Amino acid sequence: MDRARRAPGGAAITLALLLMALLAAAPTDGLAQQGRGGRGGRGGAAPAPQVIPGPYTQAQADGGAQLYTQNCQRCHQPDMGGTSEAPPLAGAAFRLKWAATPVSDLLGLVSETMPPARPGSLAADVYQQIVAHILDRNNVAAGQVALSSTSAGMVIPGTAPAAATATALVPPIPGRLGTGPSPGSYAAPPETPATVYETPRSITRTFRPVGDDFARVSQAVLDNPPAEDWLHFRGNPQSWGYSPLTQINRENVGSLQLAFVWPMEEGESQQSPLVRDGVMFLANPQQVVQAINAADGTPLWEYRRLEVDGQPMGGQTRSLAIWEDLLYIATGDAYMVALDVHTGRVRWETLIEEGYSDATGPVIADGKVINGITGCTRFRETACFVTAHDARTGEELWRTLTVARPGEPGGDTWGDMPWGLRAGGDVWMGLSYDPQLGLTYFGTAQAKPWNFASRQMTAQDSALYTSSTLALDIDTGEIRWHFQHIPAESFDMDEAYERVLIDVAGQPVVFSAGKTGILWKNDRRDGRFLGLKEMVHQDILTIDYETGAVQYRRDLQEMRIGDWASVCPGTGGGKSWAAMGYSPETASLIVPMHQSCMDMAGLETPIEPGAGSSAGSRYWKEMPGTNGLFGKLAAYRVDTMEEVWSVEQREGFLTAALPTAGGVVFAGDYNRYFRAWDVRNGNQLWETRLNGPVMGFPISYEVDGVQYVAVATGWGGGSIWRVPSFLTPDLNTTPTGGGSLFVFRVNRP
Repeated sequence: MDRARRAPGGAAITLALLLMALLAAAPTDGLAQQGRGGRGGRGGAAPAPQVIPGPYTQAQADGGAQLYTQNCQRCHQPDMGGTSEAPPLAGAAFRLKWAATPVSDLLGLVSETMPPARPGSLAADVYQQIVAHILDRNNVAAGQVALSSTSAGMVIPGTAPAAATATALVPPIPGRLGTGPSPGSYAAPPETPATVYETPRSITRTFRPVGDDFARVSQAVLDNPPAEDWLHFRGNPQSWGYSPLTQINRENVGSLQLAFVWPMEEGESQQSPLVRDGVMFLANPQQVVQAINAADGTPLWEYRRLEVDGQPMGGQTRSLAIWEDLLYIATGDAYMVALDVHTGRVRWETLIEEGYSDATGPVIADGKVINGITGCTRFRETACFVTAHDARTGEELWRTLTVARPGEPGGDTWGDMPWGLRAGGDVWMGLSYDPQLGLTYFGTAQAKPWNFASRQMTAQDSALYTSSTLALDIDTGEIRWHFQHIPAESFDMDEAYERVLIDVAGQPVVFSAGKTGILWKNDRRDGRFLGLKEMVHQDILTIDYETGAVQYRRDLQEMRIGDWASVCPGTGGGKSWAAMGYSPETASLIVPMHQSCMDMAGLETPIEPGAGSSAGSRYWKEMPGTNGLFGKLAAYRVDTMEEVWSVEQREGFLTAALPTAGGVVFAGDYNRYFRAWDVRNGNQLWETRLNGPVMGFPISYEVDGVQYVAVATGWGGGSIWRVPSFLTPDLNTTPTGGGSLFVFRVNRP
């Protein structure tokens, strides 16, 4: 699958030695006549020297101009004249130093040492284009062969190689000058010692392998996780988002202090790390997975997913899954990849389906990697689905569609829309699992385009199995039952979030909530409706409280393309991807929510194979009766579904709720605050302010008898992020960039 190589740990890059050799280079007469259009000089009567083409193409140089501006210009200057420690990259000094040096050496040096803060972080073709631009600016004529790491010839074509010098190296010491720098001195950072594993689509660097004594994660352990570990997206297979640890409690939470901070990659960030046996496994933006020491942040290994062309891959990964000695990532290009927990090396990878994507990690049930797919906006002959793969080999075991086919159960709920023009049903969040019932539970997004009018359907075309809870048999993938929360959903009001599995008075129940702000309660054996609670103001649906059946209010049922409708809540929620947490001590669910509304119109879009879009336009506004308090955190009893307490604030919540057995619940917000409240009454107990909006899914774990709480900061996140940025502009003062993972512990005595 991959090949391994040992990266050098201490090879000195002594550029000064190279410079000594270059001083003997051949004269550079005539260099001004090289290059495009003879930029360097204008001849008299003397015949023009022969123009020798350089080892790059003009297309590379043209592409490199913008890349140079983005990555190099700040230090090396627009004219390439250099400043301070950034040497000149054009002109006589550059030619004197580099003329007689192989061009592959110049490309290698730039690739290994630039940019200074992130050496080697750019794609190979980016470095090649930048060096091509440097050659172009030094009047080297473009050729027909592209620059690469194997390119032959000198930096300035036609220059004779520098003659080797027989002068013995005399290093300088205090009181004596030398002929060159001391052996073992450095002019550039050495490469970090690591074992490097490469595949065509990834690179892994192992700095400190996880020890052989690392405790494997059996299925029995996954089904009943130990209190000190965090082995699932939401802590346990039932998605409680709850920590049984008690060292941090309502009495001492005020003395929390920072244990360490870990910087993360730039990009959209909604992290939920996993922790096992003192090792944290962290999914970063750009499809990067890292293993670090969970007590002090020491890096152990790093995996980077690459595009086909070698560029870093964008997109987010909310979480991972672990089983035995394997760690699983569902990638942004819809591959399932299994990594060795000790080294990060790829053990296997398999393409789930071309043209789709993934946003959240899978769940492991009975040795099966069960995963939901996203990227289901387009019209095609395949539709959104859930798959199960053998956890050891990656072999696909079953596949279940989340869109009903014509002629099959639910197929007539799409009107007369043919197969291939039925889109949507994405699975945006992690799945839950009941080991006793052998069922996995998840929610689905709406049909696409968003509005029924844009879909060329009606408000009576319910479009199964979108906007539903589904329960699948883990062995066969059979749909045991479904419950559609919002038939014909048409306002991007997703019901696609976590399913929380709780036994209430001996009855197995599944709870869910979506952007409408409705908390749903169903029997998880058969999907039977048990109750609901409207947690925020909503005016979209009329509800039969006996059956749970809903329908749009009359004006919404009559919408046509281009009509504008006013609805509450808006697409920020209500309840969005920021997950609720369950506190068994208080028998309550703690739910982070948003309070805003919107005006929305469905747009016309082609309904034809290969097309497809959301086709909606939205404007957000304040929710009536909230006085501009957009964030709400509230607790609801699981038996009666009555609200116990609530906290409302101007800042929107951007994290899941993390309740603990210590009697506290943690959550973070758009205004950079991370806080703890008393889980019994919502009284605030502690707060700190971090370097950016607090995002994702906080976790808690224990290492060597010490309890930690970890949470990330970041940017992005769909409507839950966009709406606060529109409606609370006074809070939009945080610099953008890469987020960080903050880890806290109780103050040492």
